[in-house]
Amino acid sequence: MYDYRMLIDGARVEGEAGHFDIINPASGVAFAQCGAGSIAQLDQAVEAAQRAFGEWRLSSHAQRSACLQRIADDLEHEADALARLIVAEQGKPLALAMSEVMGGVAWTRYAAGQEIPVELVEENPSQRVELHRKPLGVVASITPWNWPFMIAIWHIMPALRAGNCVVSKPSSLTPLSTLALVEIIARHVPRGVINVITGERGFGSAISSHPGIHKIVFTGSTATGQRVMQAAAGNLKRLTLELGGNDAAIVLPGTAVQEVVEDIFQAAFLNMGQTCAALKRLYVHESQVEAFGEALASIARRQVIGDGLQPEVTFGPVQNLEQLQLVAELVDDARRQGGRVLCGGERLAQPGYFYPPTIVTGVHDGQRLVDEEQFGPVLPVIAYRDVEEVLQRANHSDMGLGGSVWGSDPDQAQALASRLESGVAWVNCHAQIQPNTPFGGCKLSGFGVEFGLEGLLEFTTQQLLYVRKPKG
Repeated sequence: MYDYRMLIDGARVEGEAGHFDIINPASGVAFAQCGAGSIAQLDQAVEAAQRAFGEWRLSSHAQRSACLQRIADDLEHEADALARLIVAEQGKPLALAMSEVMGGVAWTRYAAGQEIPVELVEENPSQRVELHRKPLGVVASITPWNWPFMIAIWHIMPALRAGNCVVSKPSSLTPLSTLALVEIIARHVPRGVINVITGERGFGSAISSHPGIHKIVFTGSTATGQRVMQAAAGNLKRLTLELGGNDAAIVLPGTAVQEVVEDIFQAAFLNMGQTCAALKRLYVHESQVEAFGEALASIARRQVIGDGLQPEVTFGPVQNLEQLQLVAELVDDARRQGGRVLCGGERLAQPGYFYPPTIVTGVHDGQRLVDEEQFGPVLPVIAYRDVEEVLQRANHSDMGLGGSVWGSDPDQAQALASRLESGVAWVNCHAQIQPNTPFGGCKLSGFGVEFGLEGLLEFTTQQLLYVRKPKG
């Protein structure tokens, strides 16, 4: 069984706290081991990043950009091996894993080309005032298990581009693709600029409270994000928190089912529904609930479920047993309360964590399947009667990551979408993100943004430069 090591100060190191198994969700069996780091090794990683920051912060934007371009070249060259590693640890089909890697390449190249502007605030005969941006120092990246490679890219690349050094902490369920990513990055940056530490428990709080870390980028659950925020208060760490979402979609009355149903299905079941900004509550006018439910179920039944390395497979497993049990619990609860399961609804009787794409109608607000983020392969289809009333229902959530409106009249859909209480609103699409557009949530879905210039500037601190000109 292959043993994966951490990288600290440019060297691959064993975990001082032993090892832990990495489970292939398609089989439920361990296929690799990963080193479990100690708190002392976390300290070493932070100290290495602090030392490296003295040099890296002085590098030019052109030098950093060139580094990122070389990293992107290597990622592209090794894309197949990286994608297969993602399939083994995360479970998604190989084509989706390859999209994750190539998306990471595109995001890296975009970050490489970004500029950090100097803003001229004022210029007159007596003075010039400029707003500059400087790197923060040591940035900690804490990533989840659903898109382990891509989200690590989202955290690390803008941090490096802005001149920071990084300590990465991947999920203990899916650390391997991040370890491979960090090893590739380390080929092209000075020793200590990038470090990665792995472990099962205890590192989140240690990172959050560490006095040598100046910023945390965290993607994960709301509850964990709240704990990160509390622990980060000691040295007033900067935070970017991309937390849970229970994204609502509203289908306007009279929308042609076949024109939108495929896109709705893909938005809901992207990565087997294990995506923060996936469509998780579908509100459909009562006159079309049955038609939409059956159309979605028809698409669900066509999916080929299995090991993501099999070429015919289109739908992989849930990543871990705990999440699988939550999905099953939510569906069972809906069924007990009168929900109608149109397809799926039971764990498959085979090895691995397989749960088929499941469509449930006859549910309503106040039930767990609607109110909670299921983060898995199930979609509740909820009837409504009045558009104004359903807008209130969609907004009646303590989460606000994304939301969408679907309809044949784009002006009407846009007007309604603009009233959604979400960080991002889409019209006739959902979960569309790209590197040049800022993305972030509101309410308990977090704060701060990623992507675009706004996302890059979150890795900097501002300095106002006030220059008095010579008299005469």
